[in-house]
Amino acid sequence: MTSGPAGGLWRGLSVAITTPFDAELGIDREALERHARWLVDHGVERIVAAGSLGEGASLTAEERIAVTRTLVAAVGPSVPIISAIGAAATRDAVSLARAAADAGARGLLVLPPYVYRGDRREITEHFHAVFRATDLPCMLYNNPGAYGVDVGPETILDLAEEHPGFTGVKESSGDVRRLSAIRALLGERLDLAVGLDDAVVEGVASGALGWISGLANALPEESRALFDAALGADRGRAFEIYGWFLPLLRMDTEPKFVQLIKSVEAELGGGPARVRPPRLGLDDAETARVRAVVREALARRPTGLPASPAPPPRS
Repeated sequence: MTSGPAGGLWRGLSVAITTPFDAELGIDREALERHARWLVDHGVERIVAAGSLGEGASLTAEERIAVTRTLVAAVGPSVPIISAIGAAATRDAVSLARAAADAGARGLLVLPPYVYRGDRREITEHFHAVFRATDLPCMLYNNPGAYGVDVGPETILDLAEEHPGFTGVKESSGDVRRLSAIRALLGERLDLAVGLDDAVVEGVASGALGWISGLANALPEESRALFDAALGADRGRAFEIYGWFLPLLRMDTEPKFVQLIKSVEAELGGGPARVRPPRLGLDDAETARVRAVVREALARRPTGLPASPAPPPRS
């Protein structure tokens, strides 16, 4: 692993793992274990537990920690498990961070508070509290479209100056210029990761050394190949893979990204695509659209692109 802040914890290909549910919508831990091991076997370097794609907001605090503990046991010490920390109340986020550390998480992906869209002072104090809660390295998650809070480069600089354990940013604003702006203010102080699947090539070109992917849940080998090509010198190959992959990658940016990505998994053999309310499964037209995109992708795969086997089936 490349050296850097926190030993390069945030560099390379990570997956925001989906959470499988059984027929009663409880967490299917055996399916989660199988899925995690399969992802690691096919190129994923670390796993983010119970994040947005993992339906963390629909899990209880106890379930979120159970997901982290299950993943730690499934993949062993060689694969870092990153626990996503999100809550409506700062004290709950602090408690969740401490429990994740106790469960074996190797790092924390820290979200702004749910529901309340505070001002800069309030949001900064929230991050201060969570960063101080443990000794684990922390990555700040900036996704204004999802959380209504835009954590700008100047705020990131203020936080980095106070917290040595704050070592990375997952940038999901959709504006790759943010990566350049953070780098201009902080140099190599933080590792930067792309958080939107359909911005990975542009993000790497702007200085990101990590990608926290959604579609890697279904296509880890292809995601690995795309990320490696983006980091490498063959720009033509990177854009060849990117052009092929984009109709799938764009599903990561839609309001129903959880249902869409789980449905891609299902179409490739890893279903069923159960989600927890308030999310509902896709309707017939939406499912037909996913099926058509997957079918088209399989039919026009670039020559020499590694092919992921079918995801492990869920009960």
